[in-house]
Amino acid sequence: MLDNVTINQLRAFVAVCDQGSFSGAARELRRAQSAISHAITSLESAFDVLLFERNARKATLTAAGRSLLPDARGVISRTEEMKMRAVAIAEAGVPQVSLAVDTYFPRAHLIECLRNVQAGFPTVTINLRMTTMQGGERLVLEGTCALAVTITDVPEVSPGTIERQHLCDTHMVTVCAASHPLAAIAGQIPREEFGRHIQLVVTDNQPDAEKTQQGVASERQWWVNDLGAKHDLLRGGLCWGHMPRHMVEEDLAKGTLVELQRRAWHMRPLTFMISHRRGYSFSECETRLVELLGKCHPSQRVGRPGQRSARLLMALPGDVVQP
Repeated sequence: MLDNVTINQLRAFVAVCDQGSFSGAARELRRAQSAISHAITSLESAFDVLLFERNARKATLTAAGRSLLPDARGVISRTEEMKMRAVAIAEAGVPQVSLAVDTYFPRAHLIECLRNVQAGFPTVTINLRMTTMQGGERLVLEGTCALAVTITDVPEVSPGTIERQHLCDTHMVTVCAASHPLAAIAGQIPREEFGRHIQLVVTDNQPDAEKTQQGVASERQWWVNDLGAKHDLLRGGLCWGHMPRHMVEEDLAKGTLVELQRRAWHMRPLTFMISHRRGYSFSECETRLVELLGKCHPSQRVGRPGQRSARLLMALPGDVVQP
């Protein structure tokens, strides 16, 4: 019976409630009063409940009517939203964004960018993948994603096919738990001392990934392909490692993690790039998303604009590894 419920019947029900009478609903909907009465009767038959008291002079809701009224309003509201989306799709088509994002990219900033894009393009369909190392560009190469946020130090999967454009930078810090032996060393720590302890390194577990090791100071390494797992292991006091500052800011403030100072060993920030196939034409929606992604929060940026190039020239890459 519920399959017979129509949107017009629900509109009649809500109109009677809002206007306080069947005649008022008829005027509101520009329909005959008999049509309104028929719609309500049919709706009551489909629901198998009485919506209005029959012995009242005014349109007085029954307990069932009061309970179902919010649902009726919700269905009508969703229907109106669906109609608006259909009109937008008919006029402009369905904008799509397929994006792979490296797990090192500032997560809060990513969420805010996606929220802004959804607000600006209500009909957009977003396909999001979180990846590590070369994973994003592999998805672009396969055609699964059109764009990928990639770390510049990660070797390109196919330089002749994929093009990279600078996006933004983010701070990297070297940390360990307060209980780790390195935390007890005051001042700058030589690279040799780091080498005596286990280093946690994020790696791509693809069997055919290009091998490279950058920012690795210890021969004793634990490899993970999940930045969250690395974060947990660091807080567990088992290892040391490099982390994006935005991910450990709260830990550093609480003293759960300690930032380690390196002696004569500089580590440059992570530079993020947007990867896409050569000659790829960005849609308006994609252009807006890339623009937003490049506007990292000041606490996630590196230095002042005038200092950036100098820092990159003197620095060594951060924690980036392929097996």
